[in-house]
Amino acid sequence: MKNYFILLFLFFAGVSGYSQTVIKAVDFGVKKNSFENAAAGIQKAIDACKGKQGAILELPGGRIDIWPEGSAHRELYISNCTEDDTLSKVKNIAFLFEDNSDVTLEGNNTLIVLHGKMVSFAILNSKNVKIKNIRFDYERPTMSEVTVMLVSPNAIETAIHADSKYSIDIGRISFYGEGWKTKSFHTILFDPIKNFMHYSSFSPFLESKAIEKAPFNVRFEGDFSKTSLKKGDVLTIRDPYRDNCGGFISQSKDIKLEDVKMHFMHGLGIVSQFSENISLFKVTVAPRENSGRIVSSFADCFHFSGCKGVVKIDSCFTSGSHDDPVNVHGTHLQIMTADAGKIKVRFMHHQTYGFDAFFAGDSIAFINPKTLMSIGTAKLKTAKLINKREMELEVEGSLPSFAQADLVIENLTWTPEVIVRNNRFERTNTRGLLLTTRRKVLIENNIFYRTGMYPILIADDASSWFESGAVRDVLIRNNTFQECGFNSGSGAINIAPENHELKEGNMVHRNIRIKDNTFILYNDGVLNARSVDGLVFTGNKISRTSLLPTKAIKPVINLTASKNVLIKKNKFDSSESPVVKIEKMTKKDIKVDVNLEMK
Repeated sequence: MKNYFILLFLFFAGVSGYSQTVIKAVDFGVKKNSFENAAAGIQKAIDACKGKQGAILELPGGRIDIWPEGSAHRELYISNCTEDDTLSKVKNIAFLFEDNSDVTLEGNNTLIVLHGKMVSFAILNSKNVKIKNIRFDYERPTMSEVTVMLVSPNAIETAIHADSKYSIDIGRISFYGEGWKTKSFHTILFDPIKNFMHYSSFSPFLESKAIEKAPFNVRFEGDFSKTSLKKGDVLTIRDPYRDNCGGFISQSKDIKLEDVKMHFMHGLGIVSQFSENISLFKVTVAPRENSGRIVSSFADCFHFSGCKGVVKIDSCFTSGSHDDPVNVHGTHLQIMTADAGKIKVRFMHHQTYGFDAFFAGDSIAFINPKTLMSIGTAKLKTAKLINKREMELEVEGSLPSFAQADLVIENLTWTPEVIVRNNRFERTNTRGLLLTTRRKVLIENNIFYRTGMYPILIADDASSWFESGAVRDVLIRNNTFQECGFNSGSGAINIAPENHELKEGNMVHRNIRIKDNTFILYNDGVLNARSVDGLVFTGNKISRTSLLPTKAIKPVINLTASKNVLIKKNKFDSSESPVVKIEKMTKKDIKVDVNLEMK
């Protein structure tokens, strides 16, 4: 009977035209555990999937090594990691899916080991692509790690991680890798006792004399009388030059990553740029088990720039990033000229440029960069990139009279709905989640564990990173914020648009609900909010930890220039009543429990 149903299914599958083609990488010369360069064979196998409905590309398991030689190469301009210089923007790509449709990469738990600076995978102009059950790592991560073994006033002895290649020349240490050498030493310290990461400096080591006592055991002799370093501290060091990313999804649709493990990513993390419907399920960004390494990502883990549809991050885990685990935003471009029915706009940040940020048919908003308020909207008739820095836009109908130089443009069409649920974010010196989008946002059932700065930041700016835009519907519920903010001085959720001029009665953000969360604080910060219309903070539990020595202080909620605020039915585990501080607003703008102190 079982076989009958199987045959029946296969019959109707054939009638409906559904079929799948299984393509095996081994048939293209890809051998597991051979330590040979599999670049060419991998790309041939991917190309063989084109034109085949429901193609499944199977990897053989074990370990596969890939070098830049023989790999795919593309000139790519990637949001937040394209440096402002004349060096080549051509990237080496281990797995390139370009103009692909309806294909699944079945990794079979294969470990892909990259050599040199490489993009693990790129999905360009494709749809319905799924990557699953695969692991990526670097033979030589571009992060160097140094553990303090012994500290004295005139010397520090260290153990350098075996994956961190180094040389010593006339008493000065240098770190190098496959085709690169560290020129600047951006340093973040990991405290294994507190499980903290915070900014540090490698300068004292560069100013001292390095002596190799044994392989990977280096003694630094110099003035360390004022150091706060202690045995067990780990210095993680990188050159901050961003010239790559871990994975890249561009102008693609319906992309899924499932059970993917990124053990190290160089430059930036997985970047999704002007793509629609991105799903990350059980994606891990963390060092390989038993590797002894601390850092897994050179900067952010999951970065979304100008996407639309639904962005879903579910049951993921990040540990050991040098920057934010998640960042979702658009990009403000500044108007340079407006005449003859057309406007010329310009990318303003030095790490974001060179790609199409607008398309014909897109809806746009004209934004005052000082107030971050919309002046009006329009629909684009044409849009073209006229050079790496500028785009020319033509609106349908006549150009609005208020369109003028120095305003910025926000793309309203390319803004996603966002779902972030069931994740754990830990071991980062910066924030947990940065998010700015006009569509519905749900953040629930996540654990933010000892993030160095604000666990959640809702910003919007047109003067620094130029990351847009305003939020309109955000629900933050049933999350745990544990001992966050040791680098920022506050473990609060931070709603902080960079509107340098407050426009009375007009708020940048609105409709933000923070409900039924658990805050475990070592300091006073619970919530900071600026320029919000419709802010709800209810049903939350706030308690104090003894993680860091602090004097007994009252929990504080800071509100600036906001209205329609409701703060009720929260449980504060403190002998003293919490304080609500308000600025540039009145008590009429807020409803609070009677036991809350207001200043």
